Amino acid sequence: MTRARRSAAPDGHPAGVGRRLLRVAQKHVDDAAARGELPRRDLRRLPGLRVRVDPEFCEAVARHFAAAPRRQLGPELAARYHRFTEETLRHFALLVRAGVRVAPWPGPGQPYLGAADLIDRLTRTGVLYVYLTRSGHGPGAPDPDHPLCAPSGVTVDGCPLLHNDVFRAVHDAFGHVMLGASMGVRGEFLAAYGHLAMYSPQVHPVIFTEQVSQICWFFYGPHLVDRTGRLPRRGEPGWIHPTERPYPEQKLLPCPPGYLDRFTASFSEEAG
Repeated sequence: MTRARRSAAPDGHPAGVGRRLLRVAQKHVDDAAARGELPRRDLRRLPGLRVRVDPEFCEAVARHFAAAPRRQLGPELAARYHRFTEETLRHFALLVRAGVRVAPWPGPGQPYLGAADLIDRLTRTGVLYVYLTRSGHGPGAPDPDHPLCAPSGVTVDGCPLLHNDVFRAVHDAFGHVMLGASMGVRGEFLAAYGHLAMYSPQVHPVIFTEQVSQICWFFYGPHLVDRTGRLPRRGEPGWIHPTERPYPEQKLLPCPPGYLDRFTASFSEEAG
């Protein structure tokens, strides 16, 4: 999960730097499709897509993630993560091409209050602050055995970035800013769905684990249910504000069969 989520912003079509990112991303997809590496996709159809959130599915994903062992890294999954980090570095280079300057966040707490704040400040300054993995990464410090906690080879302002830091920047730019996606459940789902269009199908299960599974745990995890086994809604006794919730553990596990299909079925190409 890229960071603990705060206030949400309405999902909608991008403006300013979002349009610039969209042009760069579309060229990337078109070029990769010409080489046979990605399916052809019109990214302009992504912002504002209708997202149907199925609480039962989200709770099932959260329960599976919570019950899964911390590490299930076999050769196939290791290869997926290796390719994921390679492709993420290419996407990071696209940010530079789009005129975005990435910088480590120097202050305490989170750099942005939510998606609206992120988009506004990036549009005004051209700087995308990254909340470093070492500052917040699930329960405890980053696990050096996790592929995303390895050094990426990218150094910004004298600060070496981990692969997870690089993905945090990519996620915020090509997920939230480019798509105008909120940091609530629907916006996070939209951001993850947008990533599927820019990453090769081989790494889609990684995106499901690193984004969808973790966001489902964050909003629907069994640690949030009350004594009756019910998930309290906002304003009800026992409801925990997102800023007070723990980070999900960054586990290594394969995507369960059928889960990706159920996730992609949550989206309608008809904008809503």
